[in-house]
Amino acid sequence: MLFRFFTSGLKNRLLVFAFFIAVLNVSAQERKMVEILRAGSLEASEQIAANAQRLLDSVHIRHKNILMWCDSAYTYTGTNRVDAFGNVHINQDDTLHLYASTVFYDGDISFARAWGNVKLINKSTTIFTDTLDYDLATNISYYDDKGKIVDSTTTITSQIGKYFINDDLLYLYRDVVAVDKDYTMTSDTVSYNTTTGRIFITGPTTIRDTANTLYAEDGWYDSKTGDAELLKNPVISNDKQNIKAGYIKYDKETKSGKALKNVWITDIENSSIISGNIAEYSDLNETAMVTDSAVYMNYNEKDTLFLHADTLRTVPDTIPDEKIVFAYRKVRFFRTDMQGVCDSMVYFTRDSVIQLHYSPVLWSDIHQLSADLIEMQQFENAPDQLRLTRNSFIISKQDSNRFDQIKGKEMIGYVVANELNRIDVNGNGQTLYYAIEKEEIIGLNRAESSKISIRFKEGKINTISFLKAPEGELKPLAQLTEDDKKLKGFDWKIDIRPLSKSDIFEWKTMQEKPKEKTRGEEQSEMSGER
Repeated sequence: MLFRFFTSGLKNRLLVFAFFIAVLNVSAQERKMVEILRAGSLEASEQIAANAQRLLDSVHIRHKNILMWCDSAYTYTGTNRVDAFGNVHINQDDTLHLYASTVFYDGDISFARAWGNVKLINKSTTIFTDTLDYDLATNISYYDDKGKIVDSTTTITSQIGKYFINDDLLYLYRDVVAVDKDYTMTSDTVSYNTTTGRIFITGPTTIRDTANTLYAEDGWYDSKTGDAELLKNPVISNDKQNIKAGYIKYDKETKSGKALKNVWITDIENSSIISGNIAEYSDLNETAMVTDSAVYMNYNEKDTLFLHADTLRTVPDTIPDEKIVFAYRKVRFFRTDMQGVCDSMVYFTRDSVIQLHYSPVLWSDIHQLSADLIEMQQFENAPDQLRLTRNSFIISKQDSNRFDQIKGKEMIGYVVANELNRIDVNGNGQTLYYAIEKEEIIGLNRAESSKISIRFKEGKINTISFLKAPEGELKPLAQLTEDDKKLKGFDWKIDIRPLSKSDIFEWKTMQEKPKEKTRGEEQSEMSGER
C-alpha cells in the first residue's frame, strides 16, 4: 500500500515535470530571434552595452514576418532588439513599408518607433511625419507631432493621427485639413476610411465641395460620391440658400436631400425663410417641400410676414433666381399691419404678388376683406395694391354694432403707410356706411353703382365718388332695422383672425350662429308645450 502511494506520487511528479519541459520547448521554439542576413562588418560595442553588436554597411535583418534594411544598426545578444540608423526600410508581409532615418525595434513586443522623414506606405495610403510609433502586433500606427496622409485622391494633414491598418481607418485630431480635387475639409476630429473614402465626423467639421458648404458635428461624408448624412447641428449652404436642421441627408448625384427636426431653409436672394420639421429639397430643380409645423417667413426693412400651412412648396419661376411659393391647406398668416386666412396661397417673388385662394379673408386694422380670390402686391416706390375678384366684400368696424360695408364684383385697393387709402369698385357696386355730420352719426347711407371710388381717412370712409349714376337713400338711425344694417352676404369673421405670429398654428373655425326660427316654427313649439 505504501509502495503504491509512493510510486503513484512519483508518476504524477514526472508527468508535471514533462509538461513544463514541453511548454519551455514550445516557448523556445515560438520565440524567433532576429536574424542578421547581411552586414559589411560586425563588431562588439561594449561602450553601448555589454551585449551590443554594431553592424555596418548595407545591413539586412529578418525577424518573423518583417524584413529590415539600413546603413547601420545595433543588435543585442539574447534579445530581439534592433536600433537601426540611416535609410531604414521595414517591410511587413510584403505589403506594408516603413521608411525613416532612425528606427528602434523591439521584436519581443512587436513595436517600432521611427524618427526623421518617416514614411509609412500601406496599399494606396502613405503617411508622412517626423515621429511614428508602430505596433506590429495590432497593426496600429500613431503620430502626435503633425502628419500628412496621401492616398489616390486626397491629402490630409493633422496634428495627431492613429492608423488602424487592418480596418483601413484613420483617426485624426486637431487642425485636420483634407484637400481633394472635389472638396476641402477642416475639422477638429474625424475618422477616414482609406478604402471607401468615407469621412466620419465626430467634431466640428466644415466641408466645401463644388456646389455647397457642409457643416456638422456628427455624421459622415462620402468623399467619392459627395453624399452626406449630417446628424448634429448640420448646415448646408451655398450662394443662394442655406439649410439648417437636426438631421440632413444629401445625395450629390441627384442633388437632393431630406432634412428633419427644426428645419430652416433660408432663401438669401429673396429674403425669405421656410421652416418645419420635415423637408425635402432639390438643388438641381431648385425646389423644396416642407411639412409638419411648416412656416413661411418673408422679411424686409418694414416688417416680417409669418405664414403657416399644412404644406409649403417652392419651385423656380420662369425668370432666373425668382421663386414661386405654394401653401396648401389651412393657411394662416400674420404681419403687424395685415392678417389673413385661406385654404391655399401662391406667392411670386418676381413681383411680390400673393394670391389667396378658396374662401380667403384678409384683415387690416378695422377692415375685413373677402372674395373668391384676393391678390396682394407690394411696391417699393408706390402704394401697395389689393385686388379682390368675384363676390368682393369689405367690412369696416366702426363700433360694436356698426359696420361700414362695400360690396362688388371686383375691387382694387391701395394701401399707403400700411393703411387702406382708396378702394375702386367695378361692377355691381354697393355701399353701406354711416353718415356723419358735425361728428355725429345722422343715419345709414345705402347706395348702388356699377363704378365707385371710395377714399379713407384714419381707417374710416371719408369720401365716396359714384362714377356712374347711383341709386341710394339715407335712412335716419331711428328708422333702421337689423336687416337695414347689413348688405347681403355680410359675414364678420373676427373669431378666426390671427392675432400674433404664434396664433397662425391654431386653425380656427367660425362658431355656428343660432338659427333664427320662423314665426311658424315658434308657434308650433308653443303648441307642443301646451
